[in-house]
Amino acid sequence: MKAAPRLGAGVDMNGIMGEDAIRDALESLSRMSTLARQYGVSRIDAVATSAVRDAANGKGFVDLVRRETGLKIRVLQGEDEARLAFRSAQAHFDLARSRAVVMDIGGGSLELATSAGGLIDRLASFPFGAIRMTEQFLGPRPTRKDVRTLRKFVRADIRKALPLKDWRRAMLIGSGGTFTNLAGMYLYRRGASTAAGKVHGTRIPREEIEHLIDLLQTASPAERAQVRGLNSGRADIILAGLVVAAEVMARIEARHLVVSGYGIREGILLEGARVQSVPADPGAARTRTVRTLAERCHFERPHAEHVQRLALQLFDAIGPRLGCTSSDRDILADAALLHDIGYHINYDQHHKHSYHLILHADLLGMSPEEQMLVAAVARYHRGAEPKVKHTAFGALSADNRRRVEILSGLLRVADGLDRGHVGGIASVKVRWTERALRITPVPDPRAKVIRLEMWGAERKRKLLERVTGLPIVIVG
Repeated sequence: MKAAPRLGAGVDMNGIMGEDAIRDALESLSRMSTLARQYGVSRIDAVATSAVRDAANGKGFVDLVRRETGLKIRVLQGEDEARLAFRSAQAHFDLARSRAVVMDIGGGSLELATSAGGLIDRLASFPFGAIRMTEQFLGPRPTRKDVRTLRKFVRADIRKALPLKDWRRAMLIGSGGTFTNLAGMYLYRRGASTAAGKVHGTRIPREEIEHLIDLLQTASPAERAQVRGLNSGRADIILAGLVVAAEVMARIEARHLVVSGYGIREGILLEGARVQSVPADPGAARTRTVRTLAERCHFERPHAEHVQRLALQLFDAIGPRLGCTSSDRDILADAALLHDIGYHINYDQHHKHSYHLILHADLLGMSPEEQMLVAAVARYHRGAEPKVKHTAFGALSADNRRRVEILSGLLRVADGLDRGHVGGIASVKVRWTERALRITPVPDPRAKVIRLEMWGAERKRKLLERVTGLPIVIVG
């Protein structure tokens, strides 16, 4: 359950939280605690951030909540928030290989955590929250001058916290509602809004943030509320959040930021569960969640893993000559492992069921764009070839459509080479000539006959022929 009573509204001006906001917060907490206890929850963690920390009536609010709901609220300090945001990011991103800056923007404060090699270097908190900066500098109809004044105000303190020589071009991760809404707007602008609401892992170039700031500062409140990908409840404060984020990016000269779909709340869960915080292994979260999805859908492990091996052998021989990258290899590996999970719903049209299951899954370690590509490649492992008239495929960029065609072509042939699901083909050899692409399946020593596998590959070669521009010959 989620509620946004905006306890921080007016705290800067009046020094206290407003009665309406307190009442709304109290109702929300009562509702949530009642539901939790109905579920038999044995432990409830309740925390408060900058609004309660800064307001003169903060202690009175904590006492009121305890009397009315029985909840004991823990008031976090700014450094606590920064540490929890970092802990969450560390669980979802590989922070061990480089320097990183994790920033979390709430309603009342900005938290920064800097790290090197996965170890925290510094935790800092600033009163630069989206609500607070909107009230102080922007109001409902900000001018360009207002935005410039805000940027100058924020810039001075951030300079002191982030020495450029230490954090220049560090990996930058943003958590909190400002960043999930930023990702939503960015994905809509790229025509990638079909990712089932997934924003975790989205990489957003710095220039895109500046474009959005320019767009939002000239829009009226009504126009801002209609921006696609932006939650209307955050439309009045999003500009301030983006300006603060842009100044952090400018300070460390970051080319892009990575959006985390997880933040302080998840940090609290990790802390409460006493999960040891360690630097994430490269790709570990992605591999784990892809395999977990496959297992939950009762995938046919021997066939899926065998097709994955054959597909990657084909990729290594063919992919680089078609301009594919290591990221494409990862997409193919995941799609190959998951291509048949649609059986979990029904055999008929199972490739389409696979697409929807992958698209709507919680897969960590990959961006929304990568998740869409994995789903699309799995969807086209059989049946009709990709066509622009197919809604989801047509919505992809031209570059991504090309990637899907290449990877689906490879997956089709690999799947055909295990047509009988018996692992009759041990490996494949590929010879690329000017006249043809020759694929030679090497039989497993235990396989007496591979006619079915030869037929399967021959039958599914046409898409790969189209993307390579060469006839494909399956040589026994």
